[in-house]
Amino acid sequence: MKILVDENVPFMTVRALREMSHDVIDIRGTTEEGSTDEVLWQMVQKQGRLLITTDKGFTQHREESHYGILIVRLRQPNRYKIHHRVMKQ
Repeated sequence: MKILVDENVPFMTVRALREMSHDVIDIRGTTEEGSTDEVLWQMVQKQGRLLITTDKGFTQHREESHYGILIVRLRQPNRYKIHHRVMKQ
């Protein structure tokens, strides 16, 4: 599966997804880090990727045609809870 993870998704999750043979782009440390939601949305649409994020702003796109959006929402998020929730999906 082709996936793009937003910068708020822990690296341990990126590593685990890659170990499962997913094609994962992590925007941390790239020129896309800090991009607006709209820039990231255009990127995942153009590349045909599932977006994994904790940013609820992407809910506005759920009625549009897309390749998938996983928005992780937790009351008291930390990297371990985010990781567990993504891997549970």
